[in-house]
Amino acid sequence: MPMTVHVDIVSAEGAIHSGLASMVYAPGEMGELGIAARHSPLITRLKPGDVRVETENGEMQHFYVSGGMLEVQPDVVTVLADTAIRAENIDEAKALEAKRRAEDALAGQTAELEYAKAQAELAEAIAQLRAIEKLRKMRSA
Repeated sequence: MPMTVHVDIVSAEGAIHSGLASMVYAPGEMGELGIAARHSPLITRLKPGDVRVETENGEMQHFYVSGGMLEVQPDVVTVLADTAIRAENIDEAKALEAKRRAEDALAGQTAELEYAKAQAELAEAIAQLRAIEKLRKMRSA
């Protein structure tokens, strides 16, 4: 029996996932993190991206997070996300439209604050689209 870690993924809307995993992958602020059971404790910020949870039986579950915090304890991983969505529930058309709007806003903005907001919106839309792409690749494999 493989060693496992309990994973909770929570957003402002409520709990998205709770269960055991053999491995968790998350988009940390400084790069991709891989977390297994008995990982050293840490707390880090998350950037928009794909959180992947590998279950005990090897199934990979994908979640999109728009940012937040990751807390790792030896037996528990907690993702406190601003927004969290199961990858299969992401609306691709909405994500593509948000990407287009953000790109248009970047092209026409001169104010620093508006430019930064448009960049953040673009990063979120791209992260959602990447999560959809990873899910498709996983299903076709």
